[in-house]
Amino acid sequence: MSYKIRFKDGSVKKFDTLAGANLNYADLGGALLVNADLSEANLYAADLTWANLTAANLGEAKLIGATLKDAILSWAYLYESDLRGAHLNGADLSGADLRGANLTDADLRGANLSGVDLHGANLLRANLQ
Repeated sequence: MSYKIRFKDGSVKKFDTLAGANLNYADLGGALLVNADLSEANLYAADLTWANLTAANLGEAKLIGATLKDAILSWAYLYESDLRGAHLNGADLSGADLRGANLTDADLRGANLSGVDLHGANLLRANLQ
């Protein structure tokens, strides 16, 4: 399986795998990525608004400044992922594994955090209101 990914500058690139891929500034809004392996991917400032990442593997992924507004991340694996400054407003994180994740300055307003595992996660200045 291969993936065609559009980037914010309008370019399109093809990837055979998303694990470890450089997806900085990718436009993945509304993407269907259920069970996708995005482990160790670089998603700096990527747009994942309304994306469905149910049970996706985002372990050790870099999502610094990424937009995940209203995204579905239920049962996603985000172990030790870097979500500094990420926008997770209204995201469904129910049952997600966020152990050791860095959520410094992340915006989690209105996010569904039921059943989330946050052991060892850094929530410094995260907005949880």
